[in-house]
Amino acid sequence: MRIEDHPTVQEYRHQLSTTKSKETAEIKADWLKKTALEAGVDDVGFVDVDRAAMTDYRQDLLYVMPGVQTVMAMVFRLNRSSLRTLAHSIANFEFKHMWMYANETARKIVNRLEAQGVQALNMPTGFPYESSRWPDKMWLTCDKVFAVEAGLGYMGWNRLVIHPQFGAAVILGNILLASKVDQYDQPMNFNPCLECGLCVAVCPVGAVSRDGQFNFSACYSHNYRERLGGFLDWVENIADSRNHAEYRRRISDAETISMWQNLSIGAQTLCDRCMAVCPAGRDAIGEYLDNRKDYTRRYLEQFKDVEEIIYVVKGSDAEQHVTAKFPSKKVKRISNGIRPNSAKMFLESLPIIFQPKQSEGLNAIFHFTFTGAEDLKGTVIIREKTIGVQEGHVDQADLLVTADSRTWIDFLAQEKNLVWALLTRKIRLKGSPKLLKAFAKCFPS
Repeated sequence: MRIEDHPTVQEYRHQLSTTKSKETAEIKADWLKKTALEAGVDDVGFVDVDRAAMTDYRQDLLYVMPGVQTVMAMVFRLNRSSLRTLAHSIANFEFKHMWMYANETARKIVNRLEAQGVQALNMPTGFPYESSRWPDKMWLTCDKVFAVEAGLGYMGWNRLVIHPQFGAAVILGNILLASKVDQYDQPMNFNPCLECGLCVAVCPVGAVSRDGQFNFSACYSHNYRERLGGFLDWVENIADSRNHAEYRRRISDAETISMWQNLSIGAQTLCDRCMAVCPAGRDAIGEYLDNRKDYTRRYLEQFKDVEEIIYVVKGSDAEQHVTAKFPSKKVKRISNGIRPNSAKMFLESLPIIFQPKQSEGLNAIFHFTFTGAEDLKGTVIIREKTIGVQEGHVDQADLLVTADSRTWIDFLAQEKNLVWALLTRKIRLKGSPKLLKAFAKCFPS
């Protein structure tokens, strides 16, 4: 039988002659929304990938789906009471259930769309990530940015998307579409955040601040202790322990059991306090406005007073914060496992792990010149507790660091000694060595 005579081929040819091309047909937003809401999504919006705000994410989206034209951003409401309990296992169960529900719902929507001739692909909500990219960016979509661009909320101080009805008690998901949608919601023209400061007050590591700055490293080191870099640190503690007695001195039995639970049940969080205390959104604001004092006592003070381990990097802003603000909590120093594997990644990571308070009094320009496997130049400017990183050499340097790129990465990973690197001229300094020490203090890991 010729392929053109096959019944399936003939049916396909007939459909093409009687309908619009699947690739060029424009989809109605109302129909897409109705389909999503009927499947179990709590809110939905759309973002054209050609929008200027999507520039930084377009390459990854095209990597996943070469023909992607639209992102359908979805909101799933969490049970707020599950987040407010001191029994953190309840909160983690709520997250795990909703991640699974979101992924199952998104997949169901994709099946419906494919049945209607719409090419679609659902992205994982939460994990898994593209782990082969570690320690570079492993996630392929930026859920929070997409949700804001789709008009589903506003980014709060706590770096959570604040939905006008559900507040911060949401998780987010995305479906990629290889079609245009006939209308798009623009970013919200009002801020549903109350600026009450409860998320600032409850954060045990001081990651959230009223000036809008967010200390990623502080949040990551504690909250993700049993994921990603924290898991790497745990494994290295096992490898470095001479026997079971030394391991037990490093890691308590309760911590080992908690890691077992994380591995056997699924990714757990150690903190979601900023989400738990947030009174934003129509569903929660009434309780806060009716009695702010009682609201604060019930949902803020209980978390501040609970005894627990807070994981911090030695010499970090987080260590100073928890010691000063939360005397009832136990501080445990750990490594966050963030180790760049290239000179390029080293420069790119600096704004993420920068600790503003540790840079107090430092105002300097650093030039980096990397040779060997990488031929790269960069400028780091630290001034008034802020950091800027630029390609090439800019302005007059206070300290010039010239380094073999592989040696520098091994030095950062504590696999090469700085004195040896200086003596062998694998690393060379022009300027005061004290500036390098002051620089390192800003980036504890």
